[in-house]
Order: sequence, then structure tokens, then C-alpha cells
Amino acid sequence: MQDELNLILDDAKDSMQKAISHLEAELTKIRAGKANPVILDGITVDYYGAPTALNQVANVAVADARTLTIQPWEKNMLQAIERAIIASNIGLNPQNDGLIIRLFLPPLTEERRKELVKKVNGEGEHAKVAIRNIRRDAIEAIKKLQKDGLSEDTAKDAEAGVQDLTDKHIVLVDKHCAQKDKEIMAI
Repeated sequence: MQDELNLILDDAKDSMQKAISHLEAELTKIRAGKANPVILDGITVDYYGAPTALNQVANVAVADARTLTIQPWEKNMLQAIERAIIASNIGLNPQNDGLIIRLFLPPLTEERRKELVKKVNGEGEHAKVAIRNIRRDAIEAIKKLQKDGLSEDTAKDAEAGVQDLTDKHIVLVDKHCAQKDKEIMAI
């Protein structure tokens, strides 16, 4: 019985940590004024009929603080990469010079910064919902164990442990979001 309880708690902790990791990955995709190749991570290019990640068909590099360069492995991929970037709707216009594609990141306006902060807070809210769902599932599993013979005191202690874990991870989400908000709003 205690082993099952420990398994539930460990599983909840692992799942909550995965939710935090996912949040971190999503926050890196939101640009904060500086050029970062991660901005292009979700973009797929039509590579001879197969959708392929952009970084698999080209070298993506940071030229300076506001410029990304994309150099395809094959010259005939320039048009496909350009179309994929435009279709991805990331708000950047590719400039093709026949050899490489340059992406100039414009300075963020106050309005765009506020939109990005809303997006960051939305991602934070998604992470919090995921963490709360994990808490709910863990508490349901504990209640099921209680019906199978787990003592009420042990069940209450385990539920308190799950709630404590949840609170810690929610605080982590808030910290990540506040840090990203600060980064976005810095001029």
C-alpha cells in the first residue's frame, strides 16, 4: 500500500516537472527582442515532399543581436524555406539574396511587448492547468487507495503532500513567467 502511495507521489512529481520543462521550452520560442535560433524551431519545410524541421535542411545562425541567417544545405531549398517562414506566421519577413536568407528582427513596440507578455502569461496558465490536472489525478488515485484499505490519516497526509508539490510547481511557473515578462519589457 505504501509502495503504491510512493509511486503515485513520484509520478505526480515527474509529471509536474515535465510540465515545467514544457513551459520553459515554449517560453524560449517567444522572442524577447534578441535574435535566437529557437524562434524557428516549430517551422517545417517541404523537403522533397516530406515535412522536415528547418534546422535539418539549413544552418541557422545568429549574425548579430537582431539578425538570424539561414543557409540551406542545398541552394534549391531557398524558396521552400522562405515559403515555410512566411507560412509559419512568426511575424518575420525573410530576405533572400540567392545564397542565404536573412531574418531581421524589428525592435519591439510597446504594443507588441504587451502582446508577448499576454502570450507568456497564457503559456503560464496552460502549465498551471496541467499541474492542477496532475494534482487532481493523484488525489483521485489516493482516494481509490483509501477505498482499498489505506488509512484515512495516511491518505490525508499524502493529499497534503500532493498539494505541497502542486504549490511549489505553481510558484516555479510564476517565476518563469515573471522572468520572461521582465526580459520582454526590458528595452
